[in-house]
Amino acid sequence: MSQRITTTAANRRHGSAAPAGAAGFSLLEVLIALAIVSISLVALMALNNRAIDVHQRLRKITQATMLAQHKMAEVESAGQAAWQAGAKSEGLFAEPFNSYGWRLAYSTTELAGVRMITVTVYWGEEKNNESVDITSFIF
Repeated sequence: MSQRITTTAANRRHGSAAPAGAAGFSLLEVLIALAIVSISLVALMALNNRAIDVHQRLRKITQATMLAQHKMAEVESAGQAAWQAGAKSEGLFAEPFNSYGWRLAYSTTELAGVRMITVTVYWGEEKNNESVDITSFIF
């Protein structure tokens, strides 16, 4: 079975052998495709911005955790004499971490000679509750 393809005179003049009635995409189809692509790109850009914000927050939490561990190591190495003598219980870290503050809280336990120490490292505004706490026991 053979199918006959007819071409219009205009197509023959321009060297095109496209069948009659076969056309490319209509303007409406192109506009709809562009709208779908642009909406998708806007959503992807918003997702990328959110990922950057999450990354920055996680970086701050990681730095604060490391600073809290460092401060806890300082307190533990100072021994009981430091906290019994009323060592400093609040301050700011040195450069380049001066945007982070720290706070020590000492409390007694039921065991004689054992104290619970909580190191809190905070940053940003207090209303945002941006802080990391580490608790340990000193003998």
